[in-house]
Amino acid sequence: MKKATDVFGEWAENGKDIGMEEGHAISVEEMLNFSLDERASINKNFSFLDIGCGNGWVTRKVSTNSLCSKAIGIDGAEQMIKNAKSRGGSEEYLCTNIDEFNPEIKFDLIHSMEVMYYLSNPGDIIQKISDLWLKDNGRLIIGIDLYYENNDSHNWQEKVGTPMLMLKESEWIELLNNAGLKEVQSWRANRGDEWAGTLVLTGKK
Repeated sequence: MKKATDVFGEWAENGKDIGMEEGHAISVEEMLNFSLDERASINKNFSFLDIGCGNGWVTRKVSTNSLCSKAIGIDGAEQMIKNAKSRGGSEEYLCTNIDEFNPEIKFDLIHSMEVMYYLSNPGDIIQKISDLWLKDNGRLIIGIDLYYENNDSHNWQEKVGTPMLMLKESEWIELLNNAGLKEVQSWRANRGDEWAGTLVLTGKK
């Protein structure tokens, strides 16, 4: 099987990153509405990190928020970062492995869409986010389409040809709780009659 970063690098070269953006747009919009409404109620400038930013579409979107003082996107696929930088503005993009990323600042809002199940041990990364990347009262929000309760996702590993971690919703919730995050909650975004929806998980430091 190929590494996930190699798969997504090929997708970026072939223009599939646009399809990813379009396919995830509704779920991400729901996640951002939740997160940015909270930032608006706090009414203070905030810093934003997008883990697995792809071509940077979420990072660019959040960077236009009037309260966003800094927006950074990271991705392990070099071609994705090239695509992001070619379309970018004031936001920043870094090509880096999540395991090796050591930011110089902490963030008020950390977002991740369709990334965590590609990690062999996402609990370690969630713990690192909680301990080292999030400010006090900062929020982590994660979107996942591959999870046990979504039957449509059960064959994705074979179809895509890269390792994927299949966990139940309760197991993902446990990872956030174990990392010391508080007010942990989950819901299904963009759920429909023929789609189980994106599993959204979020908690605060």
